[in-house]
Amino acid sequence: MSSVITKEDTQKEIVRLSDLIDYHSHLYYQKNTTEISDYEFDQLLDKLIHLEDLFPELKSPFSPTQRVGGPVTKEFEAVVHKYPMLSLGNTYSRDDIIEFDKRVAKGLEGQDYEYICELKFDGVAISLTYKKGLLVRAVTRGDGIRGDDVTANAKTIRTLPLKIKNKDSPEEFEVRGEVFLSKEAFRKLNEERADIGEETYVNARNTSSGTLKLHDSSEVARRRLDCYLYSLLGPESDVKTHEESIAKLIDMYFNVSPTFRKCHNVTEIFDYIDEWETRRFKLPVETDGVVIKVNSISQQEELGYTAKSPRWAISYKYKAESATTKLKDITYQVGRTGAITPVAELVPVFLAGTTVKRASLHNANEIARLDLRIGDIVFIEKGGEIIPKVTRVDISKRGYNVPKVTFITNCPECNTPLVRKQGEAVHYCPNEKGCSTQIQGRIEHFIQRKAMNIESLGPETIRGLLDKGLIHDGAGLYTLNFDDLNGLEFTMQTGKDRMMKSRSLREKSAQNIIKAVEKSKSRPFENVLFGIGIRYVGATVSEKLVNHFKTIERIQDAGFDELIEAEDIGERIAHSIESFFKDSDNLNFINKLKYAGLILEKQDDISEIQSGVLNGKTFVVSGTFKNFSRDEIKESVKSHGGIIISSVSAKLDYLLTGEKPGPSKISKAGKLGISMITENEFLEMIATLNQDV
Repeated sequence: MSSVITKEDTQKEIVRLSDLIDYHSHLYYQKNTTEISDYEFDQLLDKLIHLEDLFPELKSPFSPTQRVGGPVTKEFEAVVHKYPMLSLGNTYSRDDIIEFDKRVAKGLEGQDYEYICELKFDGVAISLTYKKGLLVRAVTRGDGIRGDDVTANAKTIRTLPLKIKNKDSPEEFEVRGEVFLSKEAFRKLNEERADIGEETYVNARNTSSGTLKLHDSSEVARRRLDCYLYSLLGPESDVKTHEESIAKLIDMYFNVSPTFRKCHNVTEIFDYIDEWETRRFKLPVETDGVVIKVNSISQQEELGYTAKSPRWAISYKYKAESATTKLKDITYQVGRTGAITPVAELVPVFLAGTTVKRASLHNANEIARLDLRIGDIVFIEKGGEIIPKVTRVDISKRGYNVPKVTFITNCPECNTPLVRKQGEAVHYCPNEKGCSTQIQGRIEHFIQRKAMNIESLGPETIRGLLDKGLIHDGAGLYTLNFDDLNGLEFTMQTGKDRMMKSRSLREKSAQNIIKAVEKSKSRPFENVLFGIGIRYVGATVSEKLVNHFKTIERIQDAGFDELIEAEDIGERIAHSIESFFKDSDNLNFINKLKYAGLILEKQDDISEIQSGVLNGKTFVVSGTFKNFSRDEIKESVKSHGGIIISSVSAKLDYLLTGEKPGPSKISKAGKLGISMITENEFLEMIATLNQDV
């Protein structure tokens, strides 16, 4: 007979697990090392979540489980900073640094002094307040006097300690830092947006700022913001130098960039600037300059402040790698969702190691902001980013009476009038079924690596298949034979595109395509679902849908209420899925994929059978549960022989309800006279039936 878990034992275990998870998080995120596997870490976190669910009153707001994000925040409270967050004076000139040093020397009247140099990270300034070792408030810079309280969102930053374990930390103190998206996190975020047909973000800094102000902290958590801390403030802080404050931050397990350095004179400052001018591009985060601070706190106080900035610090900005060239034209690309992207066609110019011929202009708003004219001399920058961008126009070199660029009104491929939804920056071609470029884009999406992974198909080959009427969608690839392909000229998708003109090469390419198409039939359901191309359903969302619904039929039959019960499925995604499956052409596409033999159900979903006491009984699960996650209670039903279905109908035996069940399910079950049982009644049912057996 198992022992009863007491509240006291649970509290001790929660503390133990919390400390252990914090320890391993610190190793992983700040020391770049691990002592346990990801699976073992997830098991610790799952156990903590389970214990907190058993005793909700023991859940601390500083628990590691709170980093996953919480409820939607309706508004951000304005908070006055205890210590104003002043901006630094910026310069691009080394002469200005020499003048700054002279002013410091004059202000300190013959005293010895030294500097700390730090890289200036391209993010969003934030102020964090800790009391008794606990994070109690996170506030954006705002106007320097007051900012917005973003504590719930800041808690999702995994490198940010929610509680300080160092017993020597001050009773109350404030920490300043920079919130940012790493290059990798930004790349993944844009990759996800491209996957679902959304406009990609322009730069990591603006995206970080927007993310920190999102109203849904679970979405903030998903985006993986990070933070470097660089300043310690507080009446009880006993540090005498900035260098000591950095050391104390490190001692309290804050994430501090190791790129700072003490410099004794201007020559050493310039050495630091020179070293990092190119080395910074290898860092995981974007940087745009160097911050130079007097090291001594007492000397900082002696030098004081101007109305806008401290006299003891200055920011040196690196010049972005840029070039000027002529804007020859603006062309317009049509994406698979119909999104129109304007592209600057440039006179080729060499920049940062590559020849630049084109640059994205993003949308009509960006063209208007730049006030572009064809023939303008424009400035192109790369900085630390891969994609070049047009930053401004040299107005002095513009001719007279040059007309403004007018954004196109019709699709460049099918001539359909464009639409622009209210509140969105992007124009769309609504002719999704007749615009050949959109059709080709959907097929290219279907065959990509994260979807069906059909190699050897290049864009020109797909265009040839479409032009000859051999395919009309991705499903058509499964009807192709050798003779269909052998007559085409191929471009290879892998490596540098090149035409396949000789007979032997064409035959070999045709055979490779046939093999790749056949091999793709073994791709898992989540890859197929992603490849289908439902708007807003990227690779991650596809996996969540598959884990929740298990089969394409259940996703297809699920109503709005059922869809939003799945993890990470919000209203926008649910509406998009509903709309997709209401379209007869899309249903026909799915049927063709079924006929071709693609996997459209989760393969490894085999529950361990505990009994057959629920054999043949059908269940719909709705709400949240005390002793199970929603997926766990479904597995329990199936392990006893029950059947989980997605919607309430006359054939349903039981509606199994937790807290906050879907109101439409409750209403429909009541009208149909369906038995509604609680979690406890379900457990009693299993226990009673097992005794009968």
